[in-house]
Amino acid sequence: MNQPNSRPTSELMLRETASQTAGPYVHIGLALAAAGNPTRDEEIWNEMARPEAEGEHIEVVGTVIDGNGDLVRDAFIEAWQANSNGEYQPEFDLEKPFNSFGRTATTFDHGSEWSLTTVKPGPVAHASGQSQAPHINLAIFARGINIQLQTRLYFDDEAEANASCPVLSRIESPTRRQTLIARREEVDGKVRYRLDIRLQGEGETVFFDF
Repeated sequence: MNQPNSRPTSELMLRETASQTAGPYVHIGLALAAAGNPTRDEEIWNEMARPEAEGEHIEVVGTVIDGNGDLVRDAFIEAWQANSNGEYQPEFDLEKPFNSFGRTATTFDHGSEWSLTTVKPGPVAHASGQSQAPHINLAIFARGINIQLQTRLYFDDEAEANASCPVLSRIESPTRRQTLIARREEVDGKVRYRLDIRLQGEGETVFFDF
């Protein structure tokens, strides 16, 4: 008779379960304002930089568009970026002037845009020894997406840095690279960058497998 735990460990390991889409539930728990719910006193949200943070203060905005060309009005996005000196801040603290991590979401109002208030990141070191162009890492969650999509936002006024970036240059097609380039705008005297994320179809955004 077999004794308890006498079977090979490989047979006892739990198998990986199927992925699930984010659906509307992520907004209920993590994007309270976008879901129309009261917000908490301490919230990880889209203000990554307070007024006293060092660097050029910017706003980043955009939409999420599906394969039919329609706006995705309940997408949830997480952002991860370096500070103006090209350094990531691993510890999140609402009292700090800048945090590398933030969250945002599209909504049913105001053109269904997502937005971030932050500072323009500096160049980031790469394992190759080259510097990566200033960028913001984005993870997109939405209904119909089983595993979050990973992409990046680069800046159109960093053409020289973009051309030599060891990550961006891995995308062979210049046309495809343009799907990651945010356009600089000035609204009411403030600098803003716009990036529309296309999930499928013509002009589909480049997504990374990492």
